[in-house]
Amino acid sequence: MKILVTGGAGYIGSHTCIELINTGFEVIVIDNLSNSSLESIKRVGSLVDRNIPFHKIDVRDRAKLINIFKQYKIDGVVHFAGLKSVSESVESPLEYYDNNISSVLTITEVMKEFGCKLFIFSSSATVYGDSESVPIRENFPLCAKNPYGRSKLMVEEILQDVFISDGSWQIALLRYFNPVGSHKSGLIGEDPNGIPSNLMPFISQVAIGKLEKLRIFGGDYDTPDGTGVRDYIHVIDLAKGHAKALEALKGKPQVLTLNFGTGTGYSVLEMIKAFEKVSGRKIPYEIVDRRIGDVAVCYADSTSALKKIDWKAENKLEEMCQDTWRWQLKNPDGYPKNK
Repeated sequence: MKILVTGGAGYIGSHTCIELINTGFEVIVIDNLSNSSLESIKRVGSLVDRNIPFHKIDVRDRAKLINIFKQYKIDGVVHFAGLKSVSESVESPLEYYDNNISSVLTITEVMKEFGCKLFIFSSSATVYGDSESVPIRENFPLCAKNPYGRSKLMVEEILQDVFISDGSWQIALLRYFNPVGSHKSGLIGEDPNGIPSNLMPFISQVAIGKLEKLRIFGGDYDTPDGTGVRDYIHVIDLAKGHAKALEALKGKPQVLTLNFGTGTGYSVLEMIKAFEKVSGRKIPYEIVDRRIGDVAVCYADSTSALKKIDWKAENKLEEMCQDTWRWQLKNPDGYPKNK
């Protein structure tokens, strides 16, 4: 099967390309490289020993998308392309709605035109908002608290409507919790633009000396140590989940909604302690005001993924920290910026 991976040069996309290829899928990547590097695709190619077809395309460009579908007989789409910062979405909501929603409208229209109806959507735990209880199950009320989360929730609703209009679609809505870690080789990993908005790359850049100290957003949450609690999942486990979802969907029309997490929540201070143990480096930090849109506690119940697609997270926190640190040591400045 030929799978089009949108945003495939990004953090989760590049790792998923490896797992898809290892599972037997043929991968074609498109990415506008606004928050990613072509170098990641070159390194994916070296890890799987093949050239990865790549096209620099914005998913909202309908004409160029049509050319891709004409050039390759696409059997399915794994859609990662989109903006992903909660805090940035609060500052630039229109940009987030345009990018994250318009891209899905465009690509599903083109898919329909070419009779391609297998679609994996990269959703987020932010669709749950500030859940009243944990662990969070897929049937919990949905109430996103920021533009990023709302854009994901709106797309989920759009895809549900697409299925209602045409029951031959095979759609997966995969709600990620907090992806961390990197490939065991240390060749590909998370390389954010500017100061990271996610915790783990922020910690690792402080550990390597690239940043002076970590900013912890909020120390007065109703949690054991006052800092936010999240479910951190290794990006390799997450990537494998996409391959499992594709296998489960093939030829089985449905909308499959699944949480991808570990079921365990760690506070920011616990994450710092775990990373210090692995790296042997002290992580200086300061506690600052809470960010708008953040919640106190968020971790998953992922038993549905085990029952429905035979998937569960395997990597523990120590491996997440070890693999993040390996990537940071090998790539102190991320991917080369001239490539």
